Amino acid sequence: MTFLQRWAQRVPDKIACHFPEQGMSLTYRELDAEADRIALWLHRIGLRAGDSIALLMENHPATFALWWGARRAGLYYTPLNVHLKTSEVAYVLRDCGARVLVASARTRELALSLLDQEGQESQSGDQPLHVFLLDADAGEPFSLAGALRESEGAPPARLPEGLPYGREFLYSSGTTGVPKGIRRPMTPHAERGQLPEMELTFRRIFRYTADTVYLCPSPLYHATGRFAIRAIEEGGTAVVMEKFDAERALALIEQFRVTHAHWVPTMFVRMLALPADVRARYDVGSLQVALHAAAPCPVDVKQRMIDWWGPVLEEYYGGSENAGITYLDSREWLAHKGSVGRAIVGKLHILDEAGAECQPGETGGIYFSGGPVFSYHNDPAKTATARDTQGRATYGDLGWVDADGYLYLSDRRTDLIISGGVNIYPMEVEAALSQHPQVADAAVVGRPDPEFGESVVAVVQLRAGTQPSGALADELMQFCRARLANLKCPRSIVFEPALPRSEVGKLLRRVLKDRFKAESAQGS
Repeated sequence: MTFLQRWAQRVPDKIACHFPEQGMSLTYRELDAEADRIALWLHRIGLRAGDSIALLMENHPATFALWWGARRAGLYYTPLNVHLKTSEVAYVLRDCGARVLVASARTRELALSLLDQEGQESQSGDQPLHVFLLDADAGEPFSLAGALRESEGAPPARLPEGLPYGREFLYSSGTTGVPKGIRRPMTPHAERGQLPEMELTFRRIFRYTADTVYLCPSPLYHATGRFAIRAIEEGGTAVVMEKFDAERALALIEQFRVTHAHWVPTMFVRMLALPADVRARYDVGSLQVALHAAAPCPVDVKQRMIDWWGPVLEEYYGGSENAGITYLDSREWLAHKGSVGRAIVGKLHILDEAGAECQPGETGGIYFSGGPVFSYHNDPAKTATARDTQGRATYGDLGWVDADGYLYLSDRRTDLIISGGVNIYPMEVEAALSQHPQVADAAVVGRPDPEFGESVVAVVQLRAGTQPSGALADELMQFCRARLANLKCPRSIVFEPALPRSEVGKLLRRVLKDRFKAESAQGS
């Protein structure tokens, strides 16, 4: 018996998930029944254990039924970023071999653009791709409601015995190239009500129980959607925002007495930017665990959040690969400000270019040994670059540890700026800029330079009400020089209304680097 089935029997009328903006909630009984309906339909249209489906939809009330339906049918499901272009979606569909694509009304045009004149996309693996649309009347072409209705009563009446328990098939964000897929083995049928040791560790550390009320402010297609799964599998309740809004998030915490939530630093910045009287208007005292990850959090931002919410902020560092994970709570962070914690999965190593262990305080590549083994789907070359000769795995980041073994991030290796032969870590400069009272957000990149190879340029988003000027640019550069060695400081400041960030707060540094590279090419 699966976790969802177990809770549907124990507490059938308890709310499993709320979608407040859509005015919809599902009980455990309703979610379980709809998952069964989806699973049978998928099997009736010819999908078999190990096949894949893909979901192109915003935070939609049908999401969880589709997830659990695919799991029960022994399938992989791939949530797709709704902001991808047609070619990008087509790449992922081909790579994962999806046979079914489910889209919503919002993504209808993008989904239909993938179809050829026969209504099939012949490039999705070696099987045709069939598109089904949510929110479409039963009589409309491609209607999921219509397809479900047509399949009612058709054989088989129940799923075959012994199916493996399906799972997510996630892809990286692709901020440094095409997305990379991570396809893990399914759970054998006999073990579908059990959890692997690493998952048990997560749920124990993050204190998930049947009393958990989890707020999901991020897109469900992101890897953090798994935190909503955890809440439901533990018998708690998930509250899913349609999209993040700072004041709305505070209101939902108060309304539903939210105990857990997963955030990214950009969300903290936006909540802190609310007027003081607005922030004081909402009771957030129910929060027990405010997780955050996905992007570095400026020290002053995290300190202000702890001052506001109390010591409930907990941070982890890792990736979809789960090669290794670090973690720390507020108490530890206050004693090691700026750290992302100590290893809880795998053994942490900081290695120099020769593969030797660095001393505390020395920056090197971040590697893990002893963690779960992973590989990138259809890409052995990329898999090989994620490991060293001793099999230690890396996400491609640079960092250092202190004497107590706490990890501090420096940057991604690909973001390193080399100016005049000197290594410059953008995050260090960004952290300095973020301390200026007029700076809302900052990104530091290398601009091609004929003399030094690269020169340091800072792209700055100012706080509301602050106007850009040459004098302010000079002030910011002087501000950096008072805190950093001159060679690390920006040689120029560019003001922008907003920085390019993904929906989960990751800085799309590549967008800025490509822009400056193109500008330099035009100038030359």
